Amino acid sequence: MPEKNGSSLMEKVISLSKQRGFVFQSSEIYGGLKSAYDYGPLGVELKRNIMNEWWRSMVHEREDVIGIDASIIMHSKVWEASGHLAGFSDPLVDCLISKERFRADKAPRPKPGDELPITCADKGQAKIYLEVIEKRFSIELCRNGKTLEGLRVIDEKTFGFFNDGNDKAEVTFPYAGYVSPTFGSPFLSDERQFNLMFRSQIGPIDVLGDITAFAEKNRDLSGKELRSGIEEIVKKSAVYLRPETAQAMFVQFLNCQQSMSMKVPFGIAQMGKSFRNEVTVEHFIFRSCEFEQMEMEFFVEPGSQKEWLDYWRDRRMEWWQKLANDPSKFRYRAHEKDELAHYADACYDIEYEYPWGFDELEGVASRTDYDLKKHAEHSGAKLSYFDQQKQDPETGKNGWRYTPYVIEPAAGVTRGLLVYLLDAYHEETVPNADGEDSSRVVMKLHPRLAPIKVAVLPLVKKEGLPEIAREMVSGFFKAGINARYDEQHSIGKRYRRHDEAGTPYCITIDGQTTEDGTVTIRDRDTMEQERISKDEALQVVQKRLIES
Repeated sequence: MPEKNGSSLMEKVISLSKQRGFVFQSSEIYGGLKSAYDYGPLGVELKRNIMNEWWRSMVHEREDVIGIDASIIMHSKVWEASGHLAGFSDPLVDCLISKERFRADKAPRPKPGDELPITCADKGQAKIYLEVIEKRFSIELCRNGKTLEGLRVIDEKTFGFFNDGNDKAEVTFPYAGYVSPTFGSPFLSDERQFNLMFRSQIGPIDVLGDITAFAEKNRDLSGKELRSGIEEIVKKSAVYLRPETAQAMFVQFLNCQQSMSMKVPFGIAQMGKSFRNEVTVEHFIFRSCEFEQMEMEFFVEPGSQKEWLDYWRDRRMEWWQKLANDPSKFRYRAHEKDELAHYADACYDIEYEYPWGFDELEGVASRTDYDLKKHAEHSGAKLSYFDQQKQDPETGKNGWRYTPYVIEPAAGVTRGLLVYLLDAYHEETVPNADGEDSSRVVMKLHPRLAPIKVAVLPLVKKEGLPEIAREMVSGFFKAGINARYDEQHSIGKRYRRHDEAGTPYCITIDGQTTEDGTVTIRDRDTMEQERISKDEALQVVQKRLIES
């Protein structure tokens, strides 16, 4: 999709998300918090429906997968063993001009010979940045409106200032290989590692008091020594909000296996919140500091991991596609060897074509036996599996004890929600009541994902029609179908409102209902209407939802 059209789609989805109650910015009345979002009346239902569909397909429809719900707070040694405390970090960089802070691995990477325009928010900002650059680097860029020009990449390690269109650089500077994402500035600080874990303290402690006392007692320490001492104080009571749900499934492997008498291969599934102190939050809810995951760790025999990796890659792709309008927007991408995580021997990303291009939706990784062995090493627990029916490949004797390998499908609920919002958004030209062309926005959400399954609309607020409608809504609720009574505005406006909410069916109660007991059911996508018996409406909707 062209960037212009893609940007337009994203803006429309964001606007509709707020207007119809899918997603709100957190703390909006106080200026908002860019890294966090709240899910409104429709959003929470859509998110719950996605999670329910995932749980049904991964746990309820399989005999070889069980579920857990683990604590968000875990012992700090869990994260020490997993490597998160030492290595869960991003390369952090500052723009020396704008003070923008960003991840180096996500930054744009111009090629040798490319121009390096610094694009500011407006002309006023451009003037300020022009002065900063002149004062700090002794060069005067050309200002073209809100853009500063005159810089160009020379080679992989150098960029230069080319004055008045000269072919030879007047001044050269070290080039990091990338520029700041927002402004395009190549004037950058050195990279430094930034750990993404959220740290807090647990227990009746006074960390600030202990730190203050330590600092007063050790006034002669260097900055490095002071920091090291404070870190030791903090570590004693430190806990971390989990950056992923996976580790609990490794830690509880033995308990789950023994309590449920599970035989390898089997999986442990979990849904829940995770937290990452992201340097760069972007693309609405695509990347935020608080998000929900749907993860499963599938434990297999060593040597069978390639077969199971392919199996789960295909199953997960099928699941995403069957609930979407356009399956062609999904694709696989195999990780190259140099981008594999340290624990993985292979990995696939299931990617979606977002407005900004293809990007990750779900990862399916072969994590080897790394996690179980690391937790066994750090805890002293024997996180292995004994198969009496298998022959030990080393001894040739019956009975094989081994550490299982793990296949991990890990998906983001919030990214899934964004994908289905983008997939569902449609603009159409349709005839209105007068036969004239009019436009409508319709969210073609899969009926099983739709927040509201059916809306019941009394044509007028009298003649007993509201009472009939409310009784019908009550019947839907009792049957476990989320329904909504709606009597505000004209029937046409109500149809459009529910089109935008993604409601697949609208039932209208009118004067004929009181005469012959029939109602009108309208299909969201086709807008076709038919008369059905009021008493059969529940069964009709149930049947359509099952068949969808």
